[in-house]
Amino acid sequence: MQYGIIRMKTVFEKNIREQLISRIEQINEEKKSEWGKMNLIQMLKHNTYWNQWILGKNNQKYKQEFIGKIFGKIALKKMIKDEKPFDRNIPTSDQFKVKELNGNIESEKAEWISLINEYENFNNPNFIHDFFGKMTKDQIGILVYKHSDHHLRQFGI
Repeated sequence: MQYGIIRMKTVFEKNIREQLISRIEQINEEKKSEWGKMNLIQMLKHNTYWNQWILGKNNQKYKQEFIGKIFGKIALKKMIKDEKPFDRNIPTSDQFKVKELNGNIESEKAEWISLINEYENFNNPNFIHDFFGKMTKDQIGILVYKHSDHHLRQFGI
């Protein structure tokens, strides 16, 4: 996607999906968080659940929070206006906080990779971000890339 002169990375481009998948494949039990409160399995589960939400899996219900109706569009524009990665320790909605501390790393990686591949045929016209509200497909593609990149960088990948 093009904003001004900068070509933004988006999960809707095949080569970007391949880069993300290559990074996800590098995850192993030795990886430790460089910031934040999540352990590795929590980060993986967070990402699989978050991507299921974006993709419209599991009969998701979408509703924008009141505070998002006030500040959401401004925050979205700020977050996706350029190539700058997301800041460390940005807050997440309660629905995406994973309390489970244990799980199977390989199966979570496989699920995340499968979900990344599904963006090739993305079609979820009902999606409404809980804070940002209704988003264009281009905005979703950039947000998904930046969210994935954020968590991979969190674990040094």
